Amino acid sequence: METDDRARTSPPPHVPADRLYDIDMYKPDGIETDGYLKAWKRLQDEKLPGLVWSPFNGGHWVATTGALIREIYTDPDRFSSQVLFIPKAAGEKYAMVPSKMDPPEHRPYRAVVDKGLNLRAIREREPQVRALAASLIDQFADRGTCDFVEEFSAEFPIQVFMTMADLPMEDSPKLRALASGMTRPGGNSPEEMAANLDRANKGFFDYVGPIIDARRGKPGTDIISLCVNTDINGAMMERQKLLGMISLLLLAGLDSVTNFMNMMMDHLGRHPETVAILRDNPEELRRAVEEMFRRFPLVAAARMIAKDIELDGVELKAGEMVLLPTPLAGLDEQQNPDPWALDFHRSRISHSTFGEGPHRCAGLHLARLETTILLEEWLRRIPAFHVVEGCEPRFESGVVASVDNVHLEWEAA
Repeated sequence: METDDRARTSPPPHVPADRLYDIDMYKPDGIETDGYLKAWKRLQDEKLPGLVWSPFNGGHWVATTGALIREIYTDPDRFSSQVLFIPKAAGEKYAMVPSKMDPPEHRPYRAVVDKGLNLRAIREREPQVRALAASLIDQFADRGTCDFVEEFSAEFPIQVFMTMADLPMEDSPKLRALASGMTRPGGNSPEEMAANLDRANKGFFDYVGPIIDARRGKPGTDIISLCVNTDINGAMMERQKLLGMISLLLLAGLDSVTNFMNMMMDHLGRHPETVAILRDNPEELRRAVEEMFRRFPLVAAARMIAKDIELDGVELKAGEMVLLPTPLAGLDEQQNPDPWALDFHRSRISHSTFGEGPHRCAGLHLARLETTILLEEWLRRIPAFHVVEGCEPRFESGVVASVDNVHLEWEAA
């Protein structure tokens, strides 16, 4: 029998016994047999209360409904972003801004990030993004098969971002490893995970420090130069905050979209009827992409409770953590009827895949563009495809889940 060596934390006295559930965000029950989304969805299927408490990863609350997840995301007065990774010991090592700031402090820093990621700026990059997607697909379209992860998703969004940041592509494997260390830190205890996350965070800072020094005070249109040469409240940005901001841009650009694409394409490779709808209705593709983001969420960030409050019939104490698994927003029947179905005519698409409130993902316009272009250029060259027989995806849960082993094939022209 396999032993469970995961560290457990005793519940505080104010946590009712009927709210105690063994939920490990880094290894949810069923992930190895049912996959990432079904493992999380099980919490709703089993009719758990809206807020439950887990003894794993330092002990924390878990929000299990879309309504609660949205309420917590949108209320920074009660739920702080000062610590947003679980376990809390690891989250306290996270030093990237402005994601760990609360309003109003975070607003001018968010405005800096938005300079290179606003809708207008992203639309201007569409020709380059489209050309890159087409060139990658052209390398294997005539072959009739591909390792989607290695040949496309591990290249496309990362090359897009490295180009936007004017960074050499040869640095991407190192940066991807650091991103994985941040969003899926290893370890069997909060202390081990904190040490691993701290090591990855410092790795990012060590990498971006010389880049900041080289570009500060010099004109440039890349996203890093735009940030390092923008003042905050009339003064130069502190170096430590610059390290955190540029590191956050790299972290956000190197992990989440890649894994979302893997999950989406594995699903499409098992549902030719859905592929046919996308292929035959290209005018509806952009709305379809939003439904994809609802259907394939993979983020589980957290918030720190800012003050003693009561919510969902339980006491929450200042300093405690609450996990917000976005699969339980997009796949909540109360938010989206028949949530497992990809319904491209859904009247109201409700999800928290990009977060909510003041910290809604700054890169959402880029993620939407990349996904739309992927589908347009792929279906133009490969109108029908399927998963290689016997191939099953591998999932790893975390702050951002990873999806691997996606092999596709089709009838070559």
